[in-house]
Amino acid sequence: MTSQSPIAVVLLSGGLDSMVSAAIARERGFVLNALTIDYGQRHRRELESARTIARELGAHRHVELPLDLRQFGGSALTDDIAVPKDGVGDDIPVTYVPARNLVFLALTTAFAESAGARDIFIGVNALDYSGYPDCRPEFIASFAETARLGTKAGVEGAPFAIHAPLQHMTKADIAREAARLGLDTGWSWSCYDPAPDGKACGECDSCRLRRKGFAEAGLQDRVPYAGG
Repeated sequence: MTSQSPIAVVLLSGGLDSMVSAAIARERGFVLNALTIDYGQRHRRELESARTIARELGAHRHVELPLDLRQFGGSALTDDIAVPKDGVGDDIPVTYVPARNLVFLALTTAFAESAGARDIFIGVNALDYSGYPDCRPEFIASFAETARLGTKAGVEGAPFAIHAPLQHMTKADIAREAARLGLDTGWSWSCYDPAPDGKACGECDSCRLRRKGFAEAGLQDRVPYAGG
């Protein structure tokens, strides 16, 4: 990459999907600026993973922004609510954080505008996921239009492109993409409720989807799980 390379701002949670999304942005020739939101999530381990991923992918800048969503609660990730361990269901689960991606994309857009970037990458996925409404393609398209209407860059004719390169991938596809990109999956973290020994629980929705994806892809995941 050169000093003339375009800048992309990546919403980097520290999870597998955000890691692969960031690596795709780098592969496409973008200089990476990464934004990680410390929103008071109970799975604090993913913040460490975000730092590792940003470092390993050579991010030019990594901003870790505090935003205490525990003040609102309403989610098993930000409130005193048990993380479900009985499998992925059909309803929106209690691990949904109210309006999380709406809030996070707004902050990512603010970072992008201040950095002179016009490209934003987010690792949302609408196939093998927990049914969150803010992961759907129609939400991403709608947000892009909102960003065009609500920013100086947008009204002056330089709107933001919201890239969701994993949008239509299965978890198996994403695991294969991580392998293709030469990523160490141990850099990332997906578990909502880590075990006391620091290993992933293996039973929350996020763990189940991740393990299923790697199994279907026939690949080894380097994240350690409780019970082996």
